[in-house]
Amino acid sequence: MSKKNIILTTFALTFLSCFTYIISQTKPVIEQKSTQDTVKNNRPSIIAMPTDSVFTDKGLKLKLYKKTAHASYYADRFNGRKTADGSRFSNSKYTAAHKKLPFGTRVKVTNEANGKFVIVKITDRGPFVKTREIDLSKRAFMEITKNKGAGAMKVTIETIIE
Repeated sequence: MSKKNIILTTFALTFLSCFTYIISQTKPVIEQKSTQDTVKNNRPSIIAMPTDSVFTDKGLKLKLYKKTAHASYYADRFNGRKTADGSRFSNSKYTAAHKKLPFGTRVKVTNEANGKFVIVKITDRGPFVKTREIDLSKRAFMEITKNKGAGAMKVTIETIIE
């Protein structure tokens, strides 16, 4: 081969390798999928209520969901983790996990032992224990429990409808 062909071949290979490097460094644009609920959305309109507030149940339209359901609360190790709806979990908020209720549903949870209640927003899926119906944040659980050392209680669950 002549010296001219060797130089041209070297130049061509160098030129092509530059483009290959540039193409390999560009990242494709990936669209983020929106979080979709795993339960079909056949629910009535929900009343817009501020989170982390003290509520009374006067004037609310409630629909009984389940009586004598077993409730427990989240362990502290879940603080800061993402919930199934994409938000960050905090044990200091009024939130809950339920297997079937749609995300964003507000429910009134009443302790059957003492009549105390709390209104929470469904933000997660669970609990993953057969005997439990709902997992409350620690703040919501401690607000309605009779015995602060208890880990579970019997509750009545009512959905808030418009």
